[in-house]
This record gives sequence, C-alpha cells and structure tokens, in this order.
Amino acid sequence: MSQITLIRHGQANNGSKDEHGYDKLSELGHQQAGWLGDYLRASGEDYARVYSGTLRRHRETAAAMAYGPVVEDARLNEVAYFDLSQRMHEQMGIPHPTGREEFVEHLPLVFTAWRDGQIEGAAETFQDFEDRVSDVLHEIAAGDGRALVVTSGGLISMGIRVAMGLEIGSMARMALAIMNTSVHQLHPIGSSLSLTQFNAVPHLADPAREYARTFV
Repeated sequence: MSQITLIRHGQANNGSKDEHGYDKLSELGHQQAGWLGDYLRASGEDYARVYSGTLRRHRETAAAMAYGPVVEDARLNEVAYFDLSQRMHEQMGIPHPTGREEFVEHLPLVFTAWRDGQIEGAAETFQDFEDRVSDVLHEIAAGDGRALVVTSGGLISMGIRVAMGLEIGSMARMALAIMNTSVHQLHPIGSSLSLTQFNAVPHLADPAREYARTFV
C-alpha cells in the first residue's frame, strides 16, 4: 500500500446557497493553492501520482498547485450537501444555516438524518458515499508510489472515518474543523491505512497569512 496525501480545495464561493454557485475558487482560494504548491516543492515533496475530483473547485486547486498530470475521478467528489440540506428543510422543516455557528449545529444533523435514511430522494445514500470513498482510497493506496489527492472536506472526513472507524458525531466535528488547502495523510500500517497527519497548513504558518486560514 502507498501513502495518500489528501488536500482540501481552496476557499470556494462561500456566499452561495447552492452547489453550482459554490463550485469555484475565490481569489483567495487560488492564492492558498498556489502557496501550498510552492511550499510542497520547496520542502522536496514528490508524488508519483496526482488525483482530483471532477468538481471545478478541485480542478482549479490542482491547477493552482501546479502538480500534475492530474487523474480526475468523480468518486473523489464531495457529498451533495446543499441538496441534502434543501431536502431536509422541505421534509423536516429544518432550515439551511445562514452563518458558521448555525452550520456547526446543522452538519451533524444532516449526516445523522442521512445515515438513518430520513432524507428522501438524495442522489446517493450515506452507505453509497461511504462505499465509494472506501473503494477509491483503497484503489489509490494499492498503486505504486506516493499519491496526492485534491478533494473536499466531507470526503476527507469520510476517508478518515473509514480508516479509523469514527462514529458519526466525530466524523461531523472533523469535517467542520478542516481548513481550505489543509494537508492530511493516510499511511499504510499493516494491511490498513491510518491517519498520520490532520489539517496541517504549513504554507499559512506565517502570521502575515493568518487571514488566509479559512474554513468555507
């Protein structure tokens, strides 16, 4: 098995209320990704393989990092949070959050209701999401050489759940903590992958870049 380095995309259009509008990097998001690519190269980090999801924010992050060539795989795409939230509102009367504090309370409710099959008509079930994340990460891990994977926070938290056996509340809290362009590593230990790095942002460590440590 090979080590996998997971990267969350740069800051997206966080003022949007739907998936299509959200799915593009802000000016800061492009800068975050560029800084990360520069930092990794300066640190001598080398990757035999580079992957990303097919969402625009994934592709733009990978391009700004300037690592490649990139293999795009839809299995690395984010959960359809906006769709789940809208269905939850329509079916259960729980409104979409309007700020981060409300989002902190809302995301665990969404994940729990989704896992328990209480949200009807979702594009995929919670189990389908867990299975595709497990499948794609184990497939990448089975390849030769270290792999760099650009994806989203929900998928990263699910990958860690799969690797470490997290319960749903811990997974949701982990997803909320993941910063834009943060670095996470899954390392083979025995026949399984284990978390060896979480939410690192060394490229943003300079106090002058504190403003660039974003979550949405």
